[in-house]
Amino acid sequence: MPFNTPQPFLRDLLDQVHDGRIQLPDFQRPWKWDDERIVSLLATITRHYPVGVMMALETGDPRIRFKPRPLSGAPAATAKLEMLLMDGQQRLTSLYQALRSDVPVETMDARKKKLKRWYYIDIAKAVDDDIDREEAIVSVPEDRVLREDFGRGVTYDLTTLENEVAAGLFPFQSMLDNQKVMKWMFAFTAGDPRREQLWTEFITKVRDNVSQYQIPIITLSKDTPKEAVCTVFEKVNTGGVPLNVFELITASYAVDDFQLHEDWDRIWHDLDNSTMLVAAPHAGLSNTDFLQAVTLVSTYFSRKGRAACKRKEILDLPLEEYQKWSPQVVDALHWTAQFLRRQCVFNVGDIPYMTQLVALAAIRTVLGEEADTDEAYAKISRWYWCGVFGEQYGGSPETRLPRDLEAVVSWVREGQVPASVEEAIFREARLETMRSRNSAAYKGAYALLMQQGCKDWTYNRTPIDEKVYLDLKVDLYQIFPKGWCERNKIPRAKYESIVNKTLLTHRTGQLVGQKAPTVYLKSLETDTGLPSNWLDDILSTHLVRADLLRDEDFERFYQCRTELLRGLIEAAMGKRAIPAAEAPESADDYESDPELVA
Repeated sequence: MPFNTPQPFLRDLLDQVHDGRIQLPDFQRPWKWDDERIVSLLATITRHYPVGVMMALETGDPRIRFKPRPLSGAPAATAKLEMLLMDGQQRLTSLYQALRSDVPVETMDARKKKLKRWYYIDIAKAVDDDIDREEAIVSVPEDRVLREDFGRGVTYDLTTLENEVAAGLFPFQSMLDNQKVMKWMFAFTAGDPRREQLWTEFITKVRDNVSQYQIPIITLSKDTPKEAVCTVFEKVNTGGVPLNVFELITASYAVDDFQLHEDWDRIWHDLDNSTMLVAAPHAGLSNTDFLQAVTLVSTYFSRKGRAACKRKEILDLPLEEYQKWSPQVVDALHWTAQFLRRQCVFNVGDIPYMTQLVALAAIRTVLGEEADTDEAYAKISRWYWCGVFGEQYGGSPETRLPRDLEAVVSWVREGQVPASVEEAIFREARLETMRSRNSAAYKGAYALLMQQGCKDWTYNRTPIDEKVYLDLKVDLYQIFPKGWCERNKIPRAKYESIVNKTLLTHRTGQLVGQKAPTVYLKSLETDTGLPSNWLDDILSTHLVRADLLRDEDFERFYQCRTELLRGLIEAAMGKRAIPAAEAPESADDYESDPELVA
């Protein structure tokens, strides 16, 4: 199976994508990287760091015929097909759309909500060696206007070259176009010696890196047997698992005769026996999560309040630092488990974000007993719920974790409110698209129901606490059951949303079943012997208006409960949510069915 490994310039690769010389085999699944990964990729190439090897197959052998299609965002082919891309679709598609296409990049946020974005780089930040390159890259909405204060204020209007220049934000779309670069340069420098120097540094440190960037491509010859092509494709898409950071640092510590695997096994069994943060077989908090927490704490103290936890920092974690801080992080994880229980999160499957536990453990380690005062606890709780309902931990956490550690510690010690709290936004319309336990906000909503004292409809009429939740198999059930909703033409998006669900014991859920509300309410009254007004009071602990349930008025019930759930979330976040009328959204706004990704 002959092959070669040329290293074409990125500029030339994107030209070949644009005219159709490079396409995809049609059986490749379409997919998009999220906004955060695209920012990271652009930061990598501007640093002239490697993005890995791609793989392609030369075309021309009549025995191997795959239907081709252009990469997402590329126009219909105008040149003869030369290569089919077998591995590297995500990277090359993202780079094509950001650097070569004339339309915004089609991407999504951490919740898989569809976005269209232009990418810019802040020239001043990009040339500052003390600023992480990702912080210099700005993701801008389709209309090229960056807004603040829920859309009421404008941070940047980048709709004209003059405005781009005034902001000092250079568009990636122009990065490989010499004429656009020259036009931008003349507008930016305008004879100003200081700006001329800044531009020279930008060209050297950023633009030249992109224009001279090369990507190695393993190119299989057109004589490669079809069986071999299929095998290669299968391996590069679903093949072996690379060494992760935990395995790499394990090998590093072994030089000093320290067995990290054994230490983690001991820690895992301790957490398994006394917390709900892990579960067999090694589910929940991972060994890499633990290393991130230790690294956050170590760097926070060694760098005088400036934490970090990227792969590089973890790999650079000295053994003595690990041994110093890991016991304290374990203690902090026990505190974290108790913190979650107070928020009514009772098992590992109900934890909204596993990565947020890393921040919680690091915050507790740094603050120690300072975290236990009522004021500190309230601040940490508010930050936690802002992260959950702002859905802030759905993407890559390497930047957010250090920032939140630093900001929350400072806040507890009389600092400013953290940016993650200020920036957290919850849109009321999101309630309708929260339909499964895959969503952090979905998990947060039913935890808040328990936190405010919801009672089972039959069992002892006592609030659902940890014992009831675990012993009696509490789960979510539809208030207006599916059968009733379908008979009454209620849209699936509504009857499957969190608005139409509540927590009941297994026995109560079976009594409800698929009966109409008027029918199951009578059954509950008979089974419990409760007067109807007593049962109505219990229903109210679930934010359910009993009169609307008895009238089987789904629309008024749905509207009323949406407002009540929004109020519950606002209280937890300590800030106003955005009403649905101001920021509507629907299942069509998401990359796939919210039942799968909500």
